[in-house]
Amino acid sequence: MIKLRSAGALLLLSALTACAGIIPPAAERASRPPPPETVPPAPAPPAATPAPPAAANALGQGVRSGPPVESLEISRTQAERALSTFRISCPSLLRREDSTGLTTSTDWTHACEAVSSWRGDPQDFFAAHFRAVEVGSGQAFATGYYEPEIPAAREQRDGYEWPVYALPDNVPQPCAPECGENASLTRAAIENGALDGQGLAIAWARDLVDLYFLQVQGSGILRLPDGDAMRIGYAGNNGYPYTSIGRLMRDRGLLGDGQTTAEGIATWLRDNPDRGREIMQENRRYIFFTEVNGPGPLGSLGQPVTPRGTVAADPDFVPLGAPVFLDLEHDVADGLWIAQDTGSAIRGANRFDTFWGAGDEAYAIASGMASRGQAYVLIPRTAAARLLRAD
Repeated sequence: MIKLRSAGALLLLSALTACAGIIPPAAERASRPPPPETVPPAPAPPAATPAPPAAANALGQGVRSGPPVESLEISRTQAERALSTFRISCPSLLRREDSTGLTTSTDWTHACEAVSSWRGDPQDFFAAHFRAVEVGSGQAFATGYYEPEIPAAREQRDGYEWPVYALPDNVPQPCAPECGENASLTRAAIENGALDGQGLAIAWARDLVDLYFLQVQGSGILRLPDGDAMRIGYAGNNGYPYTSIGRLMRDRGLLGDGQTTAEGIATWLRDNPDRGREIMQENRRYIFFTEVNGPGPLGSLGQPVTPRGTVAADPDFVPLGAPVFLDLEHDVADGLWIAQDTGSAIRGANRFDTFWGAGDEAYAIASGMASRGQAYVLIPRTAAARLLRAD
């Protein structure tokens, strides 16, 4: 499955475009909510496995040398996008403590100094400054995420009845079952009016299913009646764990063949509004938002992320800001990415979530992305020499 390119000959992948997305800032959250409600066939993907112990990291999984970077099939378009994305990530790489055990902040100094003024071939940059390593088995599983856009209004009005809430000042902690369903802010309690009259609504959505899926993504665009856009980002949650309603629906036999995508799930929920609302409320986790102003989206590094260039990863297994090469069964995600984000479902070695931006094409790719393959983490040559006892 590994795709390589020979010296002097490069296999170009198509350059696909998408609008920028909004990713919740790491400084204000513990982790981004899970990826889209796409239910792959059994067995369940690694996303459903428990988080690794705190002591587990990439170094503990074992590290082996990968192929030469210059032999990896990286198109010029991908390399240019990765170069720009890596440049954005460098300030964080130089000041963050790497929990993977693979690198130190000083390992990144030379590459970050070089990228600031690099004017040569972007593929040559990565070949000159990095070595590919395989963490554990290197066997990867990748999903996709995107920035949804839904109809909404800034004020409650006819047809716009579902509040988009800001984070309350004091979010009650989840209550024990004996406290009763409405004793704390479950999704059901909030949708039944627990926050009414507190002035927390920053907008009003037209469709509850749309709002639910925007919450699953953790950020998005509200398209207002006059055509203007309002960007919102993750501000916090109500403290409950995330429950995949797609998995619940599949296990109960509610979804037939071809319905286990986000689109199929959303269609079922709209066709069965009463039962659909009850099922959505079984995911007690509720996301609060804030209006986002500024030129670009932010990932877990507090830096702008790049559609088709940013990948979310577990920071215990991939240094945040590091390049990652993916070779997957779903070829559209093959190539070079930069690990700029994290996610509560993105845990463990070689587990990735690819970011596709906004728009219909981004939605189609992200909602159908559930692919296995091979992953290599690119680390500075100094770190690789220390780890592998090689030049």
